[in-house]
Amino acid sequence: MAKYKVVVSDNRHGDYSIEAAVLKPVDAEVVIEDCSTVEEMIIACRDADGVLLDQAPMPAKVIESMTKCKVVSRYGVGYDNVDVEACTKKKIYVANVPDYCMEDVSDHAMALFYSCVRRITLRDKQVRQGGWNMDRSGIYRIKDRVFALIGFGNIARCLVRKLSGLGLKKVLVYDPYVSKEIIEASSAQKTDLETLLTEADYISLHVPVTPETKGIINKKAFSLMKNSAILINTARGPLVDEEALIDALSTGKIAFAGLDTHNKEPLPADSPLLKMDNCILTDHVGFYSVESMKELHTKIAQNIKAVLEGGKPIYPVNKF
Repeated sequence: MAKYKVVVSDNRHGDYSIEAAVLKPVDAEVVIEDCSTVEEMIIACRDADGVLLDQAPMPAKVIESMTKCKVVSRYGVGYDNVDVEACTKKKIYVANVPDYCMEDVSDHAMALFYSCVRRITLRDKQVRQGGWNMDRSGIYRIKDRVFALIGFGNIARCLVRKLSGLGLKKVLVYDPYVSKEIIEASSAQKTDLETLLTEADYISLHVPVTPETKGIINKKAFSLMKNSAILINTARGPLVDEEALIDALSTGKIAFAGLDTHNKEPLPADSPLLKMDNCILTDHVGFYSVESMKELHTKIAQNIKAVLEGGKPIYPVNKF
């Protein structure tokens, strides 16, 4: 019998051989569960020494039921399905993998950006339907325009590097937690939110969902944007007030949106966004590449391994 039990809370990946190989040297067994409810999580994780968590819920009720757990390691950057405060009270580390998909999400943001600017998906659909020489209004050159980022973490910084050859007039950043010096070192300019929304031709979101950022792009924000503005969201759906977004797209308050993340996932079949030609939709796939998945599976297990060896996770979210 193994010394430690590490539970995969919800089986979304199928193959956990990388995690098993990383954890084998500390004599930890990987047990694969497929939970979707709080009750299922309580049963599955009660006697776990560590939890490899994806999208299953981990509120305080689950955490309080765990008798041995030392660490919860989250598949990905976000950890909004974990009650971090409850974990901290029980001296359970919460960890994530904040750097595994920097290149991939920034690539996806670039892809959505280009597709919106050049109307790629719309024109592809129209050509397939027999169209030719369609309406070309609203297509502008990228050079000498203003790109803006809300949030300046790892992914945003990767994106700024990829934007550097486009001849942009300037790159604006709103992030109250990052210094002017760090932002300027990336050849960007720190600014306030209102100035960013007013001046930007393109806006890309790169912040987690917090009480401060939830709905940061709302009716007021859209009212400040240019009618030609393009919004890109590869971060989290709830950053955007969806009702206000639908209104902005349908009334021409902004020109286009490229969305990889949504308020409800999967996107509901009756969502008005599905019928909008000025909105490009993908299925929360920005994180994915063959390389990013290998990195994620390795690093999430390394978080667990480090704690079971008596240390701290490589990427701790909380401290105690």
